[in-house]
Amino acid sequence: MAEAVQHLTKDPSEMDTLEVIYTRRSIRKYRDIPVEWDKVGKILEAGRAAPSAGNIQAWKFVVITDPAKIRMLAEAALQQYWMGSAKVHIIVVSQFEKHRRFYGVRGERLYAIQDCAAACQNMLLAAHYLGLGACWVGAFDEDGVKRAVMMPEQARPQAIITLGYADEEPPVPTKYKLEQVTMIERWKMGQQIKDIAITMGYPSLKVGKYIEKTKEFIGNLHDKIAKRDKK
Repeated sequence: MAEAVQHLTKDPSEMDTLEVIYTRRSIRKYRDIPVEWDKVGKILEAGRAAPSAGNIQAWKFVVITDPAKIRMLAEAALQQYWMGSAKVHIIVVSQFEKHRRFYGVRGERLYAIQDCAAACQNMLLAAHYLGLGACWVGAFDEDGVKRAVMMPEQARPQAIITLGYADEEPPVPTKYKLEQVTMIERWKMGQQIKDIAITMGYPSLKVGKYIEKTKEFIGNLHDKIAKRDKK
């Protein structure tokens, strides 16, 4: 799996779905280049296509390009002034009253967040596919964000997505191995999967391991024969 998460130098539009997922990075430095509106539209469409509880789609997307409003958002986001270099901000908003009406307290406190999170991830992946950098910002003063765009009381900002052309290439972040975060059939803390390739049925990984073991065996056999011939 290690090779799958390496940064790819090919054109992002040539990547398949898993490559887009593995190579996406959170970008906090942007070039001073305008973002094409057709790309913004495609990113919004990706967010709109996300799943939602009961398909109620109780979200709104507020697109911000005004530098003054972007500065206000950066200030509201606990003074994360790096956000000011992003040419476009998208505020992902939940209409929690709709969730409450259909699903009660659980809808308001959980489904509203989950639905917007799904939309955010779709937009991040779409941005990367389109050759743009993006970052999911969740730390902010909600009232400050609402004031910046005159958001009504019954709406709640869940996230801000910054968009622009990346001016950095963040390294591959450290991730836990799959066997460290995966359990089969029941909760078994402290009992890691011994062989993830066999358990999950990864043919290529299993074949690779067998090839390495075969090479090791042949190498050891060669050494033994060589030592024997010297005697």
